[in-house]
Amino acid sequence: MNPYLPRWEYIPDGEPRVFGDRIYVYGSHDKAGSDNFCDFVLKCWSAPLTDLTKWVCHGDIFHTKADRDHPSDIDWNGDNTLLFAPDVVQGIDGKYYLYAYIVNARGCVAVSDRPEGPFRLLSKYKYTIPEEVCCNGWFIDPGVLVDDDGRTYIYCGFERSFLAEVNSENMYEIIDGSCIEHFIPCTETEEGGFAEEESLFYEACSPRKINGTYYMIYSPKRGSRLAYATSDSPTGPFTYRGYIVDNGVDYPGGNNHGSVVCINGQWYIFYHRMTNGTIMSRRGCVEKIEILPDGTIPPVEMTSLGFEDSLDPYEITPADIACVLKGKAFITEKNAFDRAVINIRDGDVIGYKYFDFGEDYSSRTMEFAAKTKGMGCDCKMHIFADDEEIGVCRIGQDGGIVKTAVKAVTGRRAVYFKISTDYSGWTGEYFKDRSLFELIEFVFMK
Repeated sequence: MNPYLPRWEYIPDGEPRVFGDRIYVYGSHDKAGSDNFCDFVLKCWSAPLTDLTKWVCHGDIFHTKADRDHPSDIDWNGDNTLLFAPDVVQGIDGKYYLYAYIVNARGCVAVSDRPEGPFRLLSKYKYTIPEEVCCNGWFIDPGVLVDDDGRTYIYCGFERSFLAEVNSENMYEIIDGSCIEHFIPCTETEEGGFAEEESLFYEACSPRKINGTYYMIYSPKRGSRLAYATSDSPTGPFTYRGYIVDNGVDYPGGNNHGSVVCINGQWYIFYHRMTNGTIMSRRGCVEKIEILPDGTIPPVEMTSLGFEDSLDPYEITPADIACVLKGKAFITEKNAFDRAVINIRDGDVIGYKYFDFGEDYSSRTMEFAAKTKGMGCDCKMHIFADDEEIGVCRIGQDGGIVKTAVKAVTGRRAVYFKISTDYSGWTGEYFKDRSLFELIEFVFMK
């Protein structure tokens, strides 16, 4: 399900990489309820290609500040050494190289003999190009490509894009004369045929080579999306082709960063979405995608599925895997054990895609139960399977476990909860914008 990692883990900006017989994810590290993007540490998770539900945490793989268990992995420090959006590639020597952006500082390259690290500092980037190139020489949010001929390219940028070739013999030296600015335009006045705001570059470069074509996954100025452009060359020119996923469709949107990977013949897009009523606490999600023969990638919707084909409605569903939140409701983590959809108001919609209710069912009804926390108000939770209302559950002032009979349905369905109150007239104004209850989990029962 989504998120695909344990629900307490916050790994945004996910870069998925297949090394050997495992899929690895490298990303930033957020904290629940933090007022900052990212952390001073990078972590790595992986799963066997044969079982994408068995994710293993390999722990901290790189640090820019000492903590209770590790010294800093860099030999320069400051008040703000937050680590943003890493990438890892395998070099021509078989070693694994980690590229990271350290806030407001020249980034660095680290190396390991294993894809899961830990990584040791190799060098800062070395170059003779002017400091103003590549965002003051910081190489923000780097994405790296080792091409089939062994040449290495780094792509980066914030509000303007850059690429450059890296010396494949040492993996940190930028080759003189190789830097190209605006390989994806950031304004409508620049050349390149990118006229729409949805195509203009903002941040989050992630390169891939697929069937001989070079793909650039990136976050456009319409920042809740992941867009993509293609080229016949690693240095462009790139042509905008569309967007893959939008984490702001019927959901509290925010920045997006991720990439695509093929696992066992199936393509996926890794991305993140927001929790805790902020744009800082981001959890990694994944959706199945298709790459058509002409190289295009049809947009996909956000779901609660992750790697699953469907969810089981007859197993308890945690409320915080909602993929639709319309209104003022949002997901929050109260502690390591408790997460809920909170701030639920009159008119809000909470949705989950998709459940498989199975084949024909001999009875005309089944039961629905939800665990809630009351907020001193009475309200109704209308239960929908796709566009069909199948029941209504009343939630009292003290909440608790609520139950109701609902119409039995079959097949693959999205489930939505639409919230309403009976308050009306001048007294209803007191409850118009009031939190009604919190949703913790729910289940259908035959």
